[in-house]
Amino acid sequence: MWLLVVLAVFSIPFGFFADRFNRITIIVIGVACWSVATLVSGLASTFIFLLFARAAVGLGEAAYAPAAQSMISGAFPQEDRARAQAIFAAGMLLGGVGGQAVGGIVGQHYGWQYALFLVGLLGILPGIAVFSLQEPARGPRSDVVPFWRLLSVPAFVAMIAAGTCITFASVSLLFWGVDFAVSYKEFSQSQASVDLSLIALIASVLGVLVGGYVADSLQKRFSYGRLLAIGVAFLIAAPFLFVAIQSDEQWIVLAGMSIAGFFMSWYHGPVTAVIHDMMPRRAHATSIGVYMFVTQLLGGWGPHLLGRISDFHDLQFSLQIAVGVMICGALLMFLVIYFIRRDGIRHPVLESFHAEPGD
Repeated sequence: MWLLVVLAVFSIPFGFFADRFNRITIIVIGVACWSVATLVSGLASTFIFLLFARAAVGLGEAAYAPAAQSMISGAFPQEDRARAQAIFAAGMLLGGVGGQAVGGIVGQHYGWQYALFLVGLLGILPGIAVFSLQEPARGPRSDVVPFWRLLSVPAFVAMIAAGTCITFASVSLLFWGVDFAVSYKEFSQSQASVDLSLIALIASVLGVLVGGYVADSLQKRFSYGRLLAIGVAFLIAAPFLFVAIQSDEQWIVLAGMSIAGFFMSWYHGPVTAVIHDMMPRRAHATSIGVYMFVTQLLGGWGPHLLGRISDFHDLQFSLQIAVGVMICGALLMFLVIYFIRRDGIRHPVLESFHAEPGD
């Protein structure tokens, strides 16, 4: 939880810096920060020490994500943004699972401290490689946009509300999934951990790549095509989640989770592409920082809140609430579509900040 709080709080300032200064430097700072924080975590001798070290990992991600996504959108044509961002998201998913696998193997044989040492050292190598990249072109620094001006765009505010609901539901389902399978579906602990992890990996990677392709294809036909892909995908996922939560058959639980995870992952590439479509180039990182701040800070409370609710009712009921919140997020995406159809993909309040065509 502390990692999410730190990630949220520092997303705005690092997004602010990335739109005003060299993004490669910001990315290197982010990678170095979370690598060093991971290394230092292996030296922790008290819980407080470990807590602060792990929270610092969130600081690194807050520096890295807005700047990296801004560079990706600047390096690819606007019509390919969702696919480019989807590949980036797929890489993060694979890296996360790979880190857990390597850490688990090393930790089992040599101890958890050595697992953190190894993962931290491996993180330094990509940071060095970033120095070989070139900064994509963007407008002059005088064209940066104050973050409070971004909040005067109704479509952006509605998108933040949708993302908060989606984050709330997604984080809650991931957090409580294994406990739910063990307590309510008669999975063993190891079976639930392995099966749900494999499903999450395969379905998420396939989903994020397919979602990026579908979103860009729809965007060629409609000015809100990427939003349509996100909203419809979550509405398709919802009934499969309900079936998985309600069923007593393990294969139905796994199948429902797999199909739902596939469609829920469509979100990752298009959401960044849509935000960048709305914003001038000198606001790409700031807008992502603001989006991450609200969605992570508020949506990240999902597991805690649903855990409280399960104390009074049960976990099955809590996860049904999570799916309901996810549906609200999907419907809010259609509100974003309404605002874009009314105001255009570029709201007039930001038009003077668009220094170049297509930015």
